Amino acid sequence: MFKVTPNPPGTDPSNSKAFDKAADRILDHYLKPKPSKPEADPGQLFTVANGVDTETLLANLSENLASANAMVSDLAFDLEGPRRHIALGIQQLIELSGLLANRALDNVEAHQST
Repeated sequence: MFKVTPNPPGTDPSNSKAFDKAADRILDHYLKPKPSKPEADPGQLFTVANGVDTETLLANLSENLASANAMVSDLAFDLEGPRRHIALGIQQLIELSGLLANRALDNVEAHQST
């Protein structure tokens, strides 16, 4: 019987290992890319993405402060005496911080419209 294709060339085991290492490096490059910047401190649980515009940051800050204000306000009505005064003091600081954030947001919006 006549064979149409020639026999494959012999494989050198040392060459095969080098090929495997090169293939692993290529796959790791595409499937496990190294971070372009140093990783965050391991103790840091949350982070803010780079490149977020100021208006978005301020809008989210304002919403977070409104949520905290609602939680502390609800808690304050369940408390009595000095604990209630402390909760209302915290609520007032949150409210003032929200006013500052909203004014900064207004300034950003006014600056963008000009």
